Amino acid sequence: MKPAELISRAGGACKLSRALGMKTHSAVLKWKAIPVPHLLRIEKVYSIPREELRPDLFDGVTVVRDGGQGRVGGE
Repeated sequence: MKPAELISRAGGACKLSRALGMKTHSAVLKWKAIPVPHLLRIEKVYSIPREELRPDLFDGVTVVRDGGQGRVGGE
């Protein structure tokens, strides 16, 4: 996902930066790609899977989440 799409889905750069605990929204506007340190927080706040946020990092990787989502196999 491109940062511009995330900013739009979040309701703007100011809302996104506040949700991430950042001091200013201008840093968000400069992103070329969504920074790795923010992936988990964005996933939690906006319910956008990290593999959708940065598919370049998760190509061929199975993400296992709490609660059994993404688990393979039996019990």
